[in-house]
Amino acid sequence: MMKRLANSFAARISTAGAIASAVLFAFPAFAQDSRLSLADRVARLEQQAQNKDQSGTGMVNQMQQLQAQVQQLQGQVEELQHQLQTLDDKNKAQYTDLDARLGRLESGGAGAAPGAGNPPAAAAGSPAAGANANVPAAAAAGNAPAPAASAAVAAGDPAAAQAAYDVAFKAIRGGNYVEASREFRSFIQQFPNHPLVPNAWYWLGESYYATTNYPVALESFQQLLSQFPQSDKAPDALLKVGYSQLELNKSAEARATLTQVTTKYPGSKAASLAQERLQRLQLQSGN
Repeated sequence: MMKRLANSFAARISTAGAIASAVLFAFPAFAQDSRLSLADRVARLEQQAQNKDQSGTGMVNQMQQLQAQVQQLQGQVEELQHQLQTLDDKNKAQYTDLDARLGRLESGGAGAAPGAGNPPAAAAGSPAAGANANVPAAAAAGNAPAPAASAAVAAGDPAAAQAAYDVAFKAIRGGNYVEASREFRSFIQQFPNHPLVPNAWYWLGESYYATTNYPVALESFQQLLSQFPQSDKAPDALLKVGYSQLELNKSAEARATLTQVTTKYPGSKAASLAQERLQRLQLQSGN
């Protein structure tokens, strides 16, 4: 009996020892597996961080490439703008030359007329003298009205006046500035009291401004302002006076004129354009 108990106890001790040995053997392996798993996790996190860094670097490179492309496009746009301005200046110079040649031809064709191409001087106190008194040299350079037109003026034909204005306005809308200037001068001479005369002065100035004849353009705009200060075209005319002064390198006068536009006609389109030009002048001067 005692022998069986001893054997049973020994067997239990042996089994417990085997279990303990197995546990002791398995624990380091478990711990090692845990360490490897943690290392893998750390490695994955490092890899993800590296991927993010590479992705951020890629985005920076893309942004730099886009910026370079934008700068290249801006350079191309500026070059095209320069070419367009060059062509525009060339066209204006051609119009100016053509206008001068037409003026010489008109003067040569009227050699028999008094004043080398200008209409004959009217007698003092006559209606014609009063009509031409307010027409400056820019307008007086046109040809004298034709007999049929003179008859229409004498009769006060409004249809003839409107038709003459329409011809001039169509010319300037079509970019035929030389023809437009000639037609507007003729209209002012033939119909000095017509309600559209202020508009004719303005568009006459525009026709000269478009052909870079800034002194005569300035004279036309100033003529409108002096004779018709309440005209709807007065704000635009004063604005163009400032523009013409800039083109003639009269910077101080131009600034004063553009400032006058903003104070005299606040809220108008002319005032907005004047303010914009003043800001550009300030940026250019660095003040």
